[in-house]
Parts: sequence; C-alpha cells; structure tokens
Amino acid sequence: MPCRVFVSYLRVSTQKQGTSGLGLDAQRAAVEGFVSTTGGALINEFQEVETGKGSDALAKRPTLRAALEFCRRKGATLVIAKLDRLARNVHFVSGLMESRVRFVACDMPEANELTIHIMAAFAEHEAKRISQRTKEALAIAKSRGVVLGSAGAANLKPNVEIRQQAANAAIQRLRPVFEGMRARGLSQRVMAAELNSIGIPAPRGGQWGLNQIQRALARLDATIPMTA
Repeated sequence: MPCRVFVSYLRVSTQKQGTSGLGLDAQRAAVEGFVSTTGGALINEFQEVETGKGSDALAKRPTLRAALEFCRRKGATLVIAKLDRLARNVHFVSGLMESRVRFVACDMPEANELTIHIMAAFAEHEAKRISQRTKEALAIAKSRGVVLGSAGAANLKPNVEIRQQAANAAIQRLRPVFEGMRARGLSQRVMAAELNSIGIPAPRGGQWGLNQIQRALARLDATIPMTA
C-alpha cells in the first residue's frame, strides 16, 4: 500500500521574518516530526512571506495557491505547523476547504472541519473586538484631553484606567472558555498552551503565558465566582 504523501506550507507574516528565517526552522521541524510519525513522505515544501489580510486571503497568498494546486495534482495532504499559520479569518478557512485539498495542522491533527470553522470564527470575532476596544479607548482618551497621534502616543501610556477596562472586558468575554478549561482540570500552563494553539490572543495581543493566565483568572475570580 503506498504511503501517504504530504506537502508542507511554511509561512511568516513579515518580510523581516522571511529574510531572517525567524520561525521557519521551528515550523519545518514540527512538520517533519509529524510526517515521520505517520510513516508518510514529505514530497515538497512551499514557503511564503506575506502580510495580506481580509476575506480574499487566498488571493494574497500566491504560494499557498501554488501549494494547493500541487497537492491536487499529486493527491497530497497539505501540512502546516500550527493552525494559526494559515489564517484567523473564517472566509479564508472556508475558501481553503472549498479547494477540496486535505490539510492537517501538526498542533491539532485531530481537528475536523467543524472545529476549524469554530476556532477561525472565534478568532476573527475576537480580533474585531480588539479593534473596537482600541477605538473606544482612543475616543475616551480624546474626550479627556489626551493628544492622539504619534506625538501624543506617550500620553496614552499613563492612562491605566482605560487599559484596565479594556483588559477586563476582554477577559470577561473569555469566561466560558476559562470555565470549561477549569472544569476539565487543566493546569495554568496547559491553559496557556491550549489558548495559543487555537489562536485566541491574550488581552493585549500576542501569546498567552503563565503570568497572563494568572492575571486573567484573578480578574475573573475578583468578579463573579467561576463554576467548579
């Protein structure tokens, strides 16, 4: 019986990262390790440096389009290191699925189409909420006489109250997620890893760490007690 064949797609989101190779080695190692555990064969690799976002994300990733076409011709499975390497945009994920090319993420090989859609939709919603919170915070700051723009950026830093309100609002929206993880008995480190793996950003953006998890739980416990 012929072995399963894979095509890897490695992506970085800035030209600087692409030039330095930052992140590519880690992605490549994850892909190669995953393929080896399946007994399959990695027959090609595609690398892409891009910054495009939006609903037409496939059009802004020509290398990914080429990788998908190669997979179709060879009957191969597209493999990526992490789900968020592809997109946090539900339209993009839908377009990828409509291409009818099998794909798998090394960090979540068990994910099916439904879970991927849910994660993409949640991440897209949270990204929109972060943008809205930023606009609201800037509006409040402006109403209080804070000078905005590059010259007034430093004036926003001391505005602890605005940042705290935004952070608290972000954590409250994640309450059901934290309640579910606590109900499953996850440790704080595992909570951070799970949130990062499904692409949910920390309140101020970026990855979750132990300190961010501890602060989030403290904020939640300081308001309405979480269910056991």
